Amino acid sequence: MANSVKTFVFMDLEATGINYQHPKITEICMVACHVSSLENPDFDESGKPKLPRVLDKLCLCVDPTKPLNEEAAHITGLNNKMLEDNEKQEFNSHLISLINEFLNRQAQPVCLVAHNGFFYDFPLLKTELEQQQDDISSLLTCLDTLPVFKQLDKENDDDHKKGKGYYSLSGLYRRAYGKDPIDSHYAEGDVLTLIMVFLSKANEILDHVSTYSKKWGDIHPMYS
Repeated sequence: MANSVKTFVFMDLEATGINYQHPKITEICMVACHVSSLENPDFDESGKPKLPRVLDKLCLCVDPTKPLNEEAAHITGLNNKMLEDNEKQEFNSHLISLINEFLNRQAQPVCLVAHNGFFYDFPLLKTELEQQQDDISSLLTCLDTLPVFKQLDKENDDDHKKGKGYYSLSGLYRRAYGKDPIDSHYAEGDVLTLIMVFLSKANEILDHVSTYSKKWGDIHPMYS
């Protein structure tokens, strides 16, 4: 499947809280990257990969129509008053049309990519779409990079003691690049961090796409 995917759309959501709190999206970012840029990255003087020059971005703030919990507001830097003062719209049919047009514009087939995506991002997006009685294409594939990185460590006989946060996005970035990522918990910042983390092991990850991806149609909503 890796060879059949033409575009990887890296995605991150910020929201009002965690799964059991029935969260609503407050920010969504999708950044599309053609597979050729992942297979053949440019490198800086230190030999580290650089972000691809050709990237398409869709980044929007959303009025969740419910209060953000205190921790989510602190982590994301967003709050309800800020979103209301800036007259952000709720998750609605216009946003769904934007998402669909953005995805349809990319070279097909498309794979959505999110870190911890099977647990959080994909089910939450599915919930928001279901609440609007709408959806995106069931033919899209989805890849969660969290289990992929765990599998790569097993294959490489990594016996490192894995404490809390070892497989977090920032933890993976620090392991790859020796420094903290920029703009963590901003949707766009996290997406760009995810692309860099992906690039750190791009060829190995691409070899695992067919094993670890799912069809969008097989993703279940986080809640009804």
